Amino acid sequence: MIHSKIPVAQSIVHLCLSKGIDTVIISPGSRNAPLTIEFTKNPKIKAYSIVDERCAAFVGLGIAQQTGRPVALVCTSGSALLNYYPAISEAFYSDIPLIAISADRPIERIDIGDGQTIRQKNVFENHILYSANLYSELVPTDDVTDAKVAQKIKESQRHNNQEINKALNVAIEQSGPVHINVPFYEPLYEMTERVIDTPIEIAPKLIEKELSNKELLPYAQDWSKATRKLVIIGVQDPDTMSPALLDLLGNDPSVVVFTETTSNVAHPNFFTRIDNIIGSLDDTGFKDLQPEILLTFGGMVVSKKVKAFLRNYQPEQHWHVDTKKAYDTYFCLNRHFEVSASFFLEKLQALTEPKESTYQESWLAVRAKRDRLHSEYIAQMDWCDFKAFDHILEIIPDHSVLQLGNSSTVRYAQLFDVNKTLEVYCNRGTSGIDGSTSTAIGGAMVSDKITTLVTGELSFFYDSNALWNQYIPNDFKIIVINNSGGGIFRILPNEDKNTNNFDEFFETTHQLAAEKLCEMYNFRYIKATNEEECVVAKKQLYASSSQPTLLEIFTPRKINDEVLLDYFKFIK
Repeated sequence: MIHSKIPVAQSIVHLCLSKGIDTVIISPGSRNAPLTIEFTKNPKIKAYSIVDERCAAFVGLGIAQQTGRPVALVCTSGSALLNYYPAISEAFYSDIPLIAISADRPIERIDIGDGQTIRQKNVFENHILYSANLYSELVPTDDVTDAKVAQKIKESQRHNNQEINKALNVAIEQSGPVHINVPFYEPLYEMTERVIDTPIEIAPKLIEKELSNKELLPYAQDWSKATRKLVIIGVQDPDTMSPALLDLLGNDPSVVVFTETTSNVAHPNFFTRIDNIIGSLDDTGFKDLQPEILLTFGGMVVSKKVKAFLRNYQPEQHWHVDTKKAYDTYFCLNRHFEVSASFFLEKLQALTEPKESTYQESWLAVRAKRDRLHSEYIAQMDWCDFKAFDHILEIIPDHSVLQLGNSSTVRYAQLFDVNKTLEVYCNRGTSGIDGSTSTAIGGAMVSDKITTLVTGELSFFYDSNALWNQYIPNDFKIIVINNSGGGIFRILPNEDKNTNNFDEFFETTHQLAAEKLCEMYNFRYIKATNEEECVVAKKQLYASSSQPTLLEIFTPRKINDEVLLDYFKFIK
């Protein structure tokens, strides 16, 4: 097998494979040539070539999101590395394992005027789990005749191998991003058939913390006594919690469970549309809903309304269950159980009994009323974003993957009872619009299910380089809701929203459409400009898989905010 002649390049690939890391996204460059050679010449590696580093990193994020395994990213030196940062920060907050491997100039070449050179050491300092800064390697040890030089090279290799092991293990153990910065001397393109260095393999340690009955007992006693317990489940991967454990919560009359579109759980008694329930409550309603105990699972929560509710009407106790971290989102966190949700609920079940209460029953009655009014309101509304979402969410095939863009898109989706057979994802770590399309494409590249991305047009155009990708499967679908600007800014309180200044600097109005991009990137293009056209277009979307398909739905720019705000008045 052909190898790069530079030992550290061999070590990185060898150690990646030893830990089950076999997928790499490479962006072309010269300084990273040793890494590119070593990764692409190894038949055990699945390598993808993506030019735009920002897109490449989000594609890697999407792959890791779907597989649950680390994905390596490889780029050249200079500003190329900085383009990884949006995806690195998303991975940091979403607990997704990414391994950014950057080529660099040797340290003495930094800040002397060399091209494509920046200060790469610790560049992701605030949003990284570990930064490995490797030493430059001149030549293989066996090629050196001077004993002192040979010893120095061996020490350098030992340091590098320890750092590579540490970085890769942290990515696996803590499920998040790490950075390996690799300075290379020229020549960069020399190859050999010889394995120059076989590094020591240090295995990662995956140990879940224990929770004894004695430690849990006082909390279990509080749980058994409470008649109003609110459970909120944030972002979760599908199949994180078993149906039996979901039944434990859903069948307890003293428990109300709020879930979101991205929670990926289902039970007849769960409340899947938080904002529909609390969006129209007054002080009396909030006090009736105020829990004695708040129990939270999963990651970030989309609903701003539930955050405001619990910050103003706080529970007596808030417990968060997560193996890694707990955010004090509601300003009242008093216990972090560092175990999995399944482990915690199994333990809790053994120590508690359901409590008689009307808490769940009364709020299920509210839910039934809200659901009826929701349908009535949609039936009478004019063509708008809200109506468009009602049409498109019902056509996504069962047991497929739904990727949601950020901003308005994920918030509209929260208002609907989305098909429970779908696997739903959204980049909620940082909630940015910048990489939604790339992430969805990355996920589709490794999924055996149809993947549909629903996104707003600003997010789509912002990440349009995502389509510059030769690996997009033919059954990949994109639905773009085009309301000619950043419509969410019209929904937010703003007295300036009917001025030219608002149109230009907040809403950023435009007349762009996706048709020419589809032509350039070989996507089938379908469009709809009203409800009648949407009925026809949505039937066409999944009719063919001979090439990726994009459906662009045009909606009015100025009535969407009024329709949405009136919605919460109507369902009160």
